[in-house]
Amino acid sequence: MTDALVFSDGRLLLGAIVLRAAVGRGGLRADKREGDGATPVGPLELRRVLYRADRTAVPRTLLPREPIGDRDGWCDDPAHRDYNRMVTLPHPARHEQLWRSDSIYDITVVLGWNDSPVARGRGSAIFLHLARPGYPPTEGCIALSEADLRAVLAAGVGVLRVMPP
Repeated sequence: MTDALVFSDGRLLLGAIVLRAAVGRGGLRADKREGDGATPVGPLELRRVLYRADRTAVPRTLLPREPIGDRDGWCDDPAHRDYNRMVTLPHPARHEQLWRSDSIYDITVVLGWNDSPVARGRGSAIFLHLARPGYPPTEGCIALSEADLRAVLAAGVGVLRVMPP
């Protein structure tokens, strides 16, 4: 496994290759909090890949891969015991739906942020996913084009090192 570097100006360095990335609307923060729109600074381990099998080919990667369905979500309610975990919908707490009408979660990499252990309010649903056209800021995730995300996965990246601004 190899590392890639992420910078506040929207660059992701994969060895000598520079890729365009979108980061959080709140910038990069070492003190990440739920709802601040920031991408957390530090090492983010790539945990597993979720993908929409009805829309895209299975990503080539050494990471565990799992197709998602229309009842998959992610809890982002700090007051709930499922905070920062994948859940089945309907779910009683605030959550994101992973099965979306847009394509940004067609390939989603779950990143190791606030998951071992989970701390309430420290941020949830920090993913590496597909960028919207024009690379607008995310809600705290890191986003790449589909070709670049597939290249990162195929290259065996194990950690994204988000660098301080």
